[in-house]
Amino acid sequence: MEEKGLKMSGSEGLSLRPDMAQKLYIIRHCQAHGQPAESPLTDVGLAQAEYLAQFFSNTKVNRIISSPFKRAIQSVTPLSEETNITLEIDERLSERVLSTTDLPNWLEKLKATFDDVDLKFDGGESSKEAMKRITEVVDEVFSSDAKSTILVTHGNLMSLLLRNYDSSFGFTDWQNLTNPDVFLLSYKNNTVVVERVWKGE
Repeated sequence: MEEKGLKMSGSEGLSLRPDMAQKLYIIRHCQAHGQPAESPLTDVGLAQAEYLAQFFSNTKVNRIISSPFKRAIQSVTPLSEETNITLEIDERLSERVLSTTDLPNWLEKLKATFDDVDLKFDGGESSKEAMKRITEVVDEVFSSDAKSTILVTHGNLMSLLLRNYDSSFGFTDWQNLTNPDVFLLSYKNNTVVVERVWKGE
């Protein structure tokens, strides 16, 4: 994904000083056993979490905020312990629920929600609704005093956040995300620049 400088959605209400740049790292969790909230990381995922801690070893971080899902928490536990930063939990970083009923053709249904952001299935969230809750978290972070923050979330929700800043980010881009993956959102002068910074192991 190319770097993109875009005016931030809702930035008019932010109180950030124009001369103060802020960095927000969005992490997709490491490799896990399945999709339920209680699914833990695999052995590979646990090793990836250790590597993530190394990846950020030379990065000054002020806050770490995670989805309540076990795989997200485990993905940044080594980093939290290494930096001695208390891990904050935010329910709004939970993965987007496509539907509460079984969808045998769920991949096709998910693709459709990228084309129609208002499309909604039984018990699930539309792309617009899911996008709204994660951008609320981002807006709050950029309104805070923290200069460098990490958010740990999930693939579909991450892709919707990135789509908020780049309308061309779609289903194929979601498919190309890795576990883990890291994007940097840099905010200054009411502009957000998005850059994929994960280089893999």
